[in-house]
Amino acid sequence: MKLTKPYTAPEFEKSALITIDVQCDFLDGGSCPIGGTSAALPEMARLARLYRQAARPIIHMIRIYQPDGSNAELCRREALEQGGQIVLPSSPGMAPAAALLPEAEVRLDAELLLSGEPQTLGPSEWVLFKPRWGAFFRTKLQAMLESLDISTLIFAGCNFPNCPRTSIYEASERDFRLVLVQDAISGLYERGREELMNIGVGLMTAEEIAERVSKL
Repeated sequence: MKLTKPYTAPEFEKSALITIDVQCDFLDGGSCPIGGTSAALPEMARLARLYRQAARPIIHMIRIYQPDGSNAELCRREALEQGGQIVLPSSPGMAPAAALLPEAEVRLDAELLLSGEPQTLGPSEWVLFKPRWGAFFRTKLQAMLESLDISTLIFAGCNFPNCPRTSIYEASERDFRLVLVQDAISGLYERGREELMNIGVGLMTAEEIAERVSKL
């Protein structure tokens, strides 16, 4: 895909990969499976490998719900109060998909993450908890990106209509150059594609990303 507009064209040499909610509970067989997420996982994992090999930053944004629902969105609290088991602290379902991680046996520190601190997975790879739909809302994401001199965000992950979409709009408000990887996201629909292009978001495939990142 040709991306040449001066203010929105991605700068891959200053890019970071952001994955959204690619957690075991949202995969096929999880407690709250999101259609299409498992199908897109191979391309998400491919992107993570590419960014690792290029020594470019990767930040995995995740959800963690307290069992009583006290830290969940209002629309989710009743389900948790009634016993819903969704991305509970330190549960197997809270963990990111193994294929996405540098090592399959990575164990997350739920207490650290819930405090708002990032957990380091590698030289340029972190996990960060987000308390609401958007990746920037009450998180350290913006500060982390600024410290890394990031201009461009490459988005992949789980359920475009909710958290990825919100996170992309928040990133646009902060003047980041943006790309959504179409085959590494679940829940994408045609109107969403049109709306993203209207705010300057580039739509690319994992293969197109690979061609750019492999040259870094």
